[in-house]
Amino acid sequence: MTQAEKSEKMERIKYLTELLNKASRAYYAEDREIMDNLEYDRLYEELEGLEKETGIILAGSPTVNVGYEAVEELPKDRHRVPMLSLDKTKSREELREWLQGHSAVMSWKLDGLTIVLTYRGGKLEKAVTRGNGEIGEVVTNNARTFVNLPCVIPFQGELVLRGEAVISYSDFGKINEGIEDVDARYKNPRNLCSGSVRQLNNEVTAKRNVRFFAYTLVSAQEAESGSWEKQPDAMDSVDGQFRFLERQGFEVVEHYLVNEDTILETLSLFESKIEDYDIPSDGLVLIYDDIAYGQSLGRTAKFPRNGIAFKWADELRETTLKEIEWSASRTGLINPVAIFEPVELEGTTVSRASVHNISILRGLRLGIGDRITVYKANMIIPQIAENLTAGEAEEGQACGEESREGESCHSLVEIPQFCPVCGGRTEIRQVNDVQSLYCTNGKCAAKQIKAFALFVSRDAMNIDGLSEATLEKFVDMGFLHEFADLFHLDRYREQIVEMEGFGEKSFQNLMESVEKARHTTLPRMLYGLGIANIGSANAKMLCRYFDHDLKRMQEADVETLSAIDGVGEVIATAFVDYMQDQDNLRKMENLIKELDIEVPRTEEGSQTLSGLSFVVTGTLTGFASRNELKEAIEARGGKVTGSVTGKTACLINNDVTSNSSKNKKARELGIPVLSETDFLEQYHMGDAPGQEQGAAE
Repeated sequence: MTQAEKSEKMERIKYLTELLNKASRAYYAEDREIMDNLEYDRLYEELEGLEKETGIILAGSPTVNVGYEAVEELPKDRHRVPMLSLDKTKSREELREWLQGHSAVMSWKLDGLTIVLTYRGGKLEKAVTRGNGEIGEVVTNNARTFVNLPCVIPFQGELVLRGEAVISYSDFGKINEGIEDVDARYKNPRNLCSGSVRQLNNEVTAKRNVRFFAYTLVSAQEAESGSWEKQPDAMDSVDGQFRFLERQGFEVVEHYLVNEDTILETLSLFESKIEDYDIPSDGLVLIYDDIAYGQSLGRTAKFPRNGIAFKWADELRETTLKEIEWSASRTGLINPVAIFEPVELEGTTVSRASVHNISILRGLRLGIGDRITVYKANMIIPQIAENLTAGEAEEGQACGEESREGESCHSLVEIPQFCPVCGGRTEIRQVNDVQSLYCTNGKCAAKQIKAFALFVSRDAMNIDGLSEATLEKFVDMGFLHEFADLFHLDRYREQIVEMEGFGEKSFQNLMESVEKARHTTLPRMLYGLGIANIGSANAKMLCRYFDHDLKRMQEADVETLSAIDGVGEVIATAFVDYMQDQDNLRKMENLIKELDIEVPRTEEGSQTLSGLSFVVTGTLTGFASRNELKEAIEARGGKVTGSVTGKTACLINNDVTSNSSKNKKARELGIPVLSETDFLEQYHMGDAPGQEQGAAE
């Protein structure tokens, strides 16, 4: 197989993986079809064939199942080869002189989270974050959700490589667009990526569209048996290693081979791409192409000598600090934001910049009226570079008539002792050497808004017409103090009708939605309370376990709850703590008075499917939708999942003889494939509700 043929097949694999996943999301999550089953199966088989032929399977491939898993903490692991930082320069001429007549590879310096991957026998064995360079956190299960990462590669020996996990600016923007509260939005793609990759539940990671770009081959030891890549060629050069990694199915960082004659031209090429480059980058990296030569240079006390990083010369502007605004978020964190005289930076007018935390604020020694320099980090995010006034004060320069010898006239910004939202006491907390300011009032309005937003959400009380912005207005105007108040908004009809964006029609629609929400279920209410770690699925599970008896749930202790399959001590402790809080109980009692909670009829022995997992696919006839069948299974204690695994009790598919991917998987694992009627009969489910033909989903 030629290199061109391999590249073409790899592109086809990427295309089919993305297309089939898109079709699956539409089918299972959005109740719509973008292709019929025949077309899906045809493309699925084509993808399977290409994966077998090339030996490459991407982590997001529909042919593999990535199990979602929540862990208590991320284990630590020591890197076999310590990771060092590179020396830096902002001088183009210094960069060219650094070459000393040698060729080098120039690439983007991506701004994400560095990950070290280990493959053995062609399969991903371990993924570890950079950490402190010597010890990192193991994030293997999270890495398996990266959208472009191969989980199976042709090389059958032990392969260790490094790369950067990133979230693109466009994906970062989409995620932030879904968060109405500006203060609750993520600050930059790197922070979002770091938090996404280091999640304790990899289902969260999977939703963040994390991508991986390889940039260094650490080692490649051949297996005793042969492999698709018999002998990696040109492994003595960085450029050759990049080509080898590409043949294994990895996306590699964009790179070019340069020398003293072409380096400045190539640097300008990178610079021309910055504005439209969708992947976060904070500079360039230059590595000697000849690996043996680079290694022969050794290292300094801090840096290896085989490479150097180039940082863009930031456009600095001098301005005057007008004030520090304290922005309270819904987690209780209070961030300092610098407000300064507007300046032009990278083509836009800038007048504010986040100072992020107390440590940075104190490090800059900021005071109102100080002369500061500002820039855009990575040409995007406004930052304060330097406090010129504080620097002059440290050097003993005069800064006013009141200054006296031996005294500094520089006055620092005071850190507020009270929350700007609720007036509650603040405190400085230190985490990993970083000091941040928090509101200590658990009933702070900023936190309230988040709680109300969850309570009215679709999976909770499902009250339309209450965006976070509207809830914030209602809280500010004193309409809402606890959840029960939502059912008495009619008291404020005149004020609400006069509010911007409202009117009589909008108010009536809101009232109808509120009245409709009164009739609900215990799992919806329980989820809406916002108890830590109690999601919609956990709420349903707890309600089934306690037969929808709220009093029994409130009286349960940690030991009892921990013994429930799928709960554990962390969830149990959070639940008990919430239920033992007298204020929570008072508010819950007020809320229940407003609700008509439907209690499902639970006959003795009705939990006949407890502990069993099922998969539903295809067109149904007796049930109106797959969701209706799912609810019927859950009502009997069962679980419905999206993928066939060894733990699946049966696959429910009216087309039992089809060669669909799920049917094939079930047959491979010895899982029975049952028609809807056979399932109902075998598992004693009774007759299907309704007799009308169900629409194909």
